[in-house]
Amino acid sequence: MKIDITGHHVDVSDALRDYVNQKFERLERHFDNVVDVHVILTVEKSTQKAEATMALSGARVFAEASADEMYAAIDALVDKLDRQVVKHKEKRSDHHRPEGGVGSTLEP
Repeated sequence: MKIDITGHHVDVSDALRDYVNQKFERLERHFDNVVDVHVILTVEKSTQKAEATMALSGARVFAEASADEMYAAIDALVDKLDRQVVKHKEKRSDHHRPEGGVGSTLEP
């Protein structure tokens, strides 16, 4: 998984970069097919904002979150992305019964 981190009106320190990488490892545990992630960290007056676009195999997922602190915004962002990734993973799995299940009338 490749993570690009960009800062608008904020310097992306090593501690902030490590925190983002650590949080996104949680998403990779849920779904292995994460190809690319682009994270944008923004400061607007007193609001800290984090947004991310994830390229999954077969879909693109976007989320954004705002908070008073950047770390809280990143936490909220990862929570939102986690829910979307789990939902995408459930959509991809086939929930139909295989042929020959209960109730089928197969006669030789």
